[in-house]
Amino acid sequence: MYCTAKSLSIQTQAPNGKKTLLLAVAFLFVTVLAAVPSSATCSNATLKGTYGYSHGRVGGEPAVKYVVGQITADGTGNLTGLWTMSDTGAISTGTFTGTYSISKDCTGSLTFSSEAVTDGPTKFNIVLDDGNKGFQMIATKENYDQPGFALPGTCVLGKEEVLALNLATLYPGLESLVGQLTLNGKGTITGIVSYSVALDTGTANVTGTYTEKADCTGTMQIKASALDVTLNFNTVAVNDGDELLLIETDNGRLLPGTAQQ
Repeated sequence: MYCTAKSLSIQTQAPNGKKTLLLAVAFLFVTVLAAVPSSATCSNATLKGTYGYSHGRVGGEPAVKYVVGQITADGTGNLTGLWTMSDTGAISTGTFTGTYSISKDCTGSLTFSSEAVTDGPTKFNIVLDDGNKGFQMIATKENYDQPGFALPGTCVLGKEEVLALNLATLYPGLESLVGQLTLNGKGTITGIVSYSVALDTGTANVTGTYTEKADCTGTMQIKASALDVTLNFNTVAVNDGDELLLIETDNGRLLPGTAQQ
């Protein structure tokens, strides 16, 4: 809106200046009201498309469960998806179907079929966020501490990019990596990381490879020279490929995280 009291009074040639001012104020009040958006109203149609999601932590003591996957919502309350789960370092993968319900206030719930996660949470409460482009989630199963999130699962294949890496283990011990990865758009990775492993810290050059599919899922392998270790991951690209959700697929280990611009 570019109309102001000054411009309106110039256009309104009333003999009484006071009347002109009142008219201008009244007009501005109406235009301000017109510019204020109405309260957000959501429905099942609001959640439609493909989303990368990640959730996990405690899965019934003393186990630790973590999941990275992909959900497709059809806009009418039905879900399909795929997942990779680490159950205290035991890796499994699968697909699922499910349902969802979104209320007017943009809160809702997801229910995955039993094959979604064996002996794990299959029901979540969610809250839509980021202009309803993604959502926050938490499991509703007792004895499970499983918070998480979902982001728009879109990607651009073959893109060259530099990503900031953040990985933190949940099991079996203390291990984390933070660094920078350069993806050359053709499947090759170079970079450098800072690490903390069993309270020993340092830096290491990394090399590796990656794959990407048209559905925005893929794999990544990185080798850290100073650590003498090779790490393998399943990935889900989100936000036009500017971010990857990662979960380690090496049995006996659990190193989830993200890599983002």
